[in-house]
Amino acid sequence: MPLYEMRKFVAPEFIFGVGSRRRAGYYALNLQARRLLVVTDPGIIAAGWIDDLMPSIEDIGLEICIFSAITPNPRDHEIMAGVDVYRREECDVILAIGGGSVIDSAKGIGIVVGNGGHILDYVGVDRISLPGPPLICIPTTAGTAADISQFAIVNDLKRRCKSAIVSKTVVPDIALVDPEVTLTMDHYLTACTGFDALTHAIEAFVSTASSPVVDIHALAAIALVRDNLRRAVFDPDDLAARENMMLASLQAGLAFSNASLGAVHAMAHSLGGFLDLAHGESNALLLDHVIRFNYAAAEERYARVAQALGVAEARESSVSQREALLEALRSLRTACGIEGGLAERGVSRSDLAELASPVVFDACIFTNPRRAALADIKVIYAEAL
Repeated sequence: MPLYEMRKFVAPEFIFGVGSRRRAGYYALNLQARRLLVVTDPGIIAAGWIDDLMPSIEDIGLEICIFSAITPNPRDHEIMAGVDVYRREECDVILAIGGGSVIDSAKGIGIVVGNGGHILDYVGVDRISLPGPPLICIPTTAGTAADISQFAIVNDLKRRCKSAIVSKTVVPDIALVDPEVTLTMDHYLTACTGFDALTHAIEAFVSTASSPVVDIHALAAIALVRDNLRRAVFDPDDLAARENMMLASLQAGLAFSNASLGAVHAMAHSLGGFLDLAHGESNALLLDHVIRFNYAAAEERYARVAQALGVAEARESSVSQREALLEALRSLRTACGIEGGLAERGVSRSDLAELASPVVFDACIFTNPRRAALADIKVIYAEAL
């Protein structure tokens, strides 16, 4: 019998380091670009990153069209509006500069440009036949890792639910992972996106599709978050902490893109669409409750997560080990300013059935280490109120 199960590992070309964003024009030329669709949002424009980046692109003779009508938790109609702009302006390459919402929107635009139809036609796993136009990504948050993953998340406003599109065709052609652009994130966004990275790493590590290659990246990401998230939150100008959090995001992205995720993300997708709540915040509010549910099904794996978080001392029982891990996660969340539960954010017990119903069909739920039925999902949401 082989020692390891056969697993694939998908990753884009990426450049990591301060100043890497300035290679965008070079890579656009390599991809034969003539007219770039730059996908971004008003916050990135206000922070000055478009003004910072555009001269290096325009100086080499590339034409630019900017599409910035993107909101957090990107809506299906926003993606379709971007498709219209791409076609009308006769663009040939997409450059995304922003957080996960911007990059997911850019991926969605590419999907529809390449395949036609509506973006919601492609929800699910491996439902995309043809690749879209070339895609260059510059992430401006340290957490989503949309810039290197084979996931795209879209908010279905009619169903009030975020859904996952999973396909290697949405892996970007190049990611320019520049920690300097995260310096303009505020404290709370830093905390929420940091918890997104941590959740990616933990869920990938305990996923039923994990592998030795995934494990290396996941454990490295957990340790990086442990040592740097508080620093980045409380001293936003600490570039070293920003670099390490961006590295954590990258490592966690390589892990979850190849092992998928679990119940935290499946539940966060429903919660984010229902409340229009920030994705990282949703993860932070659900993480410890899902781990409590899962723990017995992946006890050895969660023990290694605890070690990576610095909760390494021996415990008398698995229950005490579990509680130590949960307390460490709650302490980190509170220290970073993410407080309260779902009730303070507008969720009531009467909402639980509506929240839970999409979760059992979410692509992420199928690699959760413990099977979660509809009734289980309702209970977890109730515990998180």
